[in-house]
Amino acid sequence: MNLPGRPRQVILFMTDTQRKDMLGCYADRGLKTPCLDKLAGQGMKFEHAYCCQPVCGPARAGLFTGVYPHSNGSWGNSMPLGDTVKTVGQRLSSNDIKTAYIGKWHLDGADYFGMGRCPDGWDSEYWYDMRNYLEEMSPEDRKRSRDVSTNRGGIEADFTFGRRCSDRARDFLEKHCDRNFFLVVSYDEPHHPFLCPEPFASMYQGYEFPKSPAYFDDLRNKPEHHRVWSNGFCERSREEKEAWKRPDFADFFGCNSFVDSEVGRVMEYVDEYCHDALVIYTSDHGDSMGDHGLWSKGPMMYEGITNIPLLMRWSDQIKPGDICFNPVSHIDIVPTLLEFFGIPRSKVLDGKSLIPCMHDPEKKVNDDIFIEFGRYEVDLDGFAGFQPLRCVFDGRYKLVINLLTSDELYDLQNDPYELENLIGKSTIKEIRNKLHDRLIDWMNYSRDPFRGYYWLNRPWRD
Repeated sequence: MNLPGRPRQVILFMTDTQRKDMLGCYADRGLKTPCLDKLAGQGMKFEHAYCCQPVCGPARAGLFTGVYPHSNGSWGNSMPLGDTVKTVGQRLSSNDIKTAYIGKWHLDGADYFGMGRCPDGWDSEYWYDMRNYLEEMSPEDRKRSRDVSTNRGGIEADFTFGRRCSDRARDFLEKHCDRNFFLVVSYDEPHHPFLCPEPFASMYQGYEFPKSPAYFDDLRNKPEHHRVWSNGFCERSREEKEAWKRPDFADFFGCNSFVDSEVGRVMEYVDEYCHDALVIYTSDHGDSMGDHGLWSKGPMMYEGITNIPLLMRWSDQIKPGDICFNPVSHIDIVPTLLEFFGIPRSKVLDGKSLIPCMHDPEKKVNDDIFIEFGRYEVDLDGFAGFQPLRCVFDGRYKLVINLLTSDELYDLQNDPYELENLIGKSTIKEIRNKLHDRLIDWMNYSRDPFRGYYWLNRPWRD
């Protein structure tokens, strides 16, 4: 896809637990993200981009295989990819593309930190996951690296996982700027424990993230498991919620600005050595931060955790400042990369290439996108268990089937904060049923192993 004589190069940045509205280019919340804002201004911003599943491992599994979590094996955290499932690293490296993965992986079935072993398809010289990071440290420093109070004592940037990933990425860009490559820079930041040096560690002391209408949702007419998960928070009065200050979020937001600066450090080398490269930035999922009376991420489909940031820059191909409002998904990234590198698309892939909408943001590649949820591992974030969900979104209406509880339907055009559940409204019956049919068709087409009559037999469906 590049001009003749130029190497074909892609840099994919990924952060962990970074809400779309934590970036200044998406929303003015008082958070400083100048480097990502600059990237958005130089390229395209996607307003309706979604993860495949709002949990770390499955979200990454969908993005890096191009196959939905229910098919690739990693439909819950600490569940490895299936042996027959190929990652984009394998698909590209087998076509003589240099592939390097630096940072959090979370797809080997081990614990949060991984096993420290480079999987097939990636350059072992540059492989660096969180296990490798811990192994560089003394036992005392390992404990410090997982404790947010470490910020209070002051740390150097070199102590952080993010800085060490960035330094490796800069080395790769300098040494491989004359060849075709795909480089992933996968930060753990701004995920807990929110480690960051000054001035970031104290940048947001006293700052309060604005409370949107979603924060005051009392969850009436919402799924039962949402109310259980809320643990009474949804039932507090508006005055009590107004007075409540989110805990530990000053460190979260400081780390958010820190990882933005690390992206900027790598982008300095991109601009110097690989200025024609396709640059992609995204996050695995968001964080509820109290919206709908809920915290973290998990078995729900609200915008705060599923509608992820997605930016792309490509010199002479993407018009600076373009915005795409049509629905796209992480599942589309692998087909996009294959088309970029001129590699035939595999029939097993579930997504579509986004190259057409890079050239024309009005181009609609998806009529709708799909999101799923399987389970947490034991007691992740205090709300564990099997919670099968399937969701379809057409750019305006979002239908969510919560198999074990009750279902949801939202009109995001008129209700962007998803406060009114329309699932039982007769006036919207035709739209709801068409979305339901599309969801069932998708489950059948993608050979979802959890499909069955129970997804179709809902109390609101004749």
